[in-house]
Amino acid sequence: MDFTAVLSASDQAKVNMQVNTLNKSLNGGKVASRNLDKDDFLKILITQLSYQDPTKPLEDKEFISQMAQFSSLEQMTNMSNSFSNLSGMLVQSNALNLLGKNVEITTGETIIKGVVEEITGRDHPQIKVNGKYYDFNDVEKITNKGAAL
Repeated sequence: MDFTAVLSASDQAKVNMQVNTLNKSLNGGKVASRNLDKDDFLKILITQLSYQDPTKPLEDKEFISQMAQFSSLEQMTNMSNSFSNLSGMLVQSNALNLLGKNVEITTGETIIKGVVEEITGRDHPQIKVNGKYYDFNDVEKITNKGAAL
């Protein structure tokens, strides 16, 4: 039965909202993603193994190939996480190198000049210049403390 002919537009909107809320609660609040990750791959592999015909088991070559693909996917995921961690450490290291140096920071139309007094944060460091915090990425120029800007 088509309920759209019976329900008003506001009732249809309420029903759609309730259906969406229910679907979100059933998914544990997860947002649908178009990208498959290693967990999705493993679920597919387990489902395939649990529904295979016992009289026609999965070919050894196919199984080995799928396990190799899973292993490669897991290694790529681990490498990606490692590169993200390394990137964060490099940014933090670059920010720490500014400590005690004269910097020129651009925020919009304003240029701030001063000595870096303090560094906070890890992946997105903030530098303290003239008593205020600025984003590390806003630094335009760096000089030694003894040099004039």
